[in-house]
Amino acid sequence: MFVTIQELEAAINFWRQRTPPVGDEQALSTEVSALAKPYAILIMQGAQRMPLDLMGASAQLAIKQYQTEIS
Repeated sequence: MFVTIQELEAAINFWRQRTPPVGDEQALSTEVSALAKPYAILIMQGAQRMPLDLMGASAQLAIKQYQTEIS
């Protein structure tokens, strides 16, 4: 299964709305932090999608929870 860059961006925005940054340092939630790395990799590589199994466990969980919430 692949996750597109558009889906990653939508998931990041979903989690940012659900769990906004907190504190003076504007710390990101666990889910946003986990999804930021694969998103950055896709941007750096100029790629449009990434296999789900290449993402870390936290990113996989965050994207699966997002998919469940929107379906």
